[in-house]
Amino acid sequence: MKLQKILSRFLKLHPKEIDLSLDRIKNLCEKLGNPQDKIKAISVVGTNGKHSTISVIFSILKEAKIKCNVYTSPHIQKINERFIFDSQELDDKSLADLFEEVEKINDNQKITFFEILTACYFYKAAQYPSNINLIEAGLFHRFDATNILKSNLASIVCSISKDHLDWLPKDQQSIERIVFEKTSSLLNSNIIVSKQKSINTTDYIKKTIKKNSSKKLYFNEDFSYSAGENSFFYYEDKFGGLKLPTPNVLGQFQLENISTAIATLRLLDLDIKDIDYKNGLTKIKSIGRLQEIKSGKLKSLIKNNKLIIDGSHNEDGARVLNEYLKTLECNKHVILGMMANKDHEKYISYFKDISSLTTIDIPGQPNSISGKELKEKFKGIKNVQYKKNIEQAIESIPLKENDLVIITGSLYLAGEMLNLN
Repeated sequence: MKLQKILSRFLKLHPKEIDLSLDRIKNLCEKLGNPQDKIKAISVVGTNGKHSTISVIFSILKEAKIKCNVYTSPHIQKINERFIFDSQELDDKSLADLFEEVEKINDNQKITFFEILTACYFYKAAQYPSNINLIEAGLFHRFDATNILKSNLASIVCSISKDHLDWLPKDQQSIERIVFEKTSSLLNSNIIVSKQKSINTTDYIKKTIKKNSSKKLYFNEDFSYSAGENSFFYYEDKFGGLKLPTPNVLGQFQLENISTAIATLRLLDLDIKDIDYKNGLTKIKSIGRLQEIKSGKLKSLIKNNKLIIDGSHNEDGARVLNEYLKTLECNKHVILGMMANKDHEKYISYFKDISSLTTIDIPGQPNSISGKELKEKFKGIKNVQYKKNIEQAIESIPLKENDLVIITGSLYLAGEMLNLN
């Protein structure tokens, strides 16, 4: 396939998957005519909730007939998910043509996979100067390829927690350092800070961006929400309150992401009507994030039982996932696969009320930890077992009526499972 061949060539342009520097992306974008200087962007940084927050904004903007482009990472099922222009995912041929054009201009110069993808996005986005771009920062923001914008409409700071610690010096693997990496280089425009795991994290953010001249909004200080009754919840900020329908995504934590999305859009004064917010919240498309699977190959294996796929992979993700699981009165069976560089013990420590735990291998991921090794780390957990693949894992679980099966631990695993399903 043409697209896959190009991507294979991209992967060979640099010996490292990640090489924290802005020089290569700046050099290539200069050859491309600095397209990043020609777009209107909302930058989204943080550890958890970035994709969900972008999905909410995207859904509301579509309802308001405001065209936008979206750049996210990683993709779950196919690379096209990362490239949305004029509110539509780019098809294979158009994406291949874009990649080939940028590849030719790059002229085989050393650049990482993520960097050249980002350059491709900026190059295409510049063709839609009136569109709003929703841009998700990658690993860390300070040296992330997306951080070459000279201006933007706003920066959203989603929940920040410990993740990707192996990219920091051992004596600096702290939440304070992570906050610095993600927020110290935010542009001077508008900064909207979502709910954080702790007051300390919020304080670190405030300290880091103290000298930034942006207008700043903080969750629970400038905007908030409260759970209502009869399938509604209430959002409130200085512009007033909104009575909103329960969104079509699972988990109480999603209301935090939704509130942050609404706060951003209302601050930017884009002439979005109340009905657009209401309708947008019922049409959010979120792949691999607490996604209930209602049909397909895997669903058929568990018959009438509920199946959820969730890509959470760090301690904060585990925390909010289990806050949701606690609201369910049923037996929960967890199938888990993880990447090798995660804090596996910390992740699983949040799972207090599960009936069984089955570890599996993540197919096609050399940087993952094997299911056998994962099981050995969880010896102290009741009813833990290892199975080689997802079919064996599901078939080994003694499911009863109303039981829940949740597949979690990695976005890569989520993608593999969705493709298999």
